[in-house]
Amino acid sequence: MPPGREGSSLAGHDLPRPPGDTCVTDVDRIETARMVLERLRASHHDELSVLLRDPRVARTLWPGEGPASEAQLLHILGDKLEHWDRHGFGLWLLRDRASGAVVGRGGLQHTNVGGNAEIEAGWAIVPERWGEGLATELAQACTAVAFEQLELEQIVAFTLPTNVASRRVMEKSGFAYERDVSHKDLVHVLYRAGSRR
Repeated sequence: MPPGREGSSLAGHDLPRPPGDTCVTDVDRIETARMVLERLRASHHDELSVLLRDPRVARTLWPGEGPASEAQLLHILGDKLEHWDRHGFGLWLLRDRASGAVVGRGGLQHTNVGGNAEIEAGWAIVPERWGEGLATELAQACTAVAFEQLELEQIVAFTLPTNVASRRVMEKSGFAYERDVSHKDLVHVLYRAGSRR
């Protein structure tokens, strides 16, 4: 199975929550200056499919692979819905506040990177809106939710070294480069942001 699309080996197991991981429901819907972030739901399947099947987006999420198949997309969506149920936070579907059109998906999720369990801020924006600052707006919303509402101590973000735009988003949003790591058998750059409490 392509990198980043394998099934969760933890499905169906009750795992202890990391310190600071609290189940809250007030992060189901967040508004930013230009977007409404909606808790990802099964009813978002068709809209999410258009985003994740775009080859330009797929290249940023699953380097070296093509867009997700229908079966993979259903599995990905199921994992993201389970994450919300288990942890009380997760990925949002991003809508333009003015038009209601989908402009991306992103948010906070548990992940394993560089050999450590972490909470990641991640994003994917529709290519037609690249360069407008939406990823930065989302990343800043992620840090606010992580540190102010979820009371997490730190979060990470990572990307391929060549993804200069994503690295710039991280830096503008309070993340600092930490180190290179291997993720899905590829070198990634790991950035970290910490609570200012």
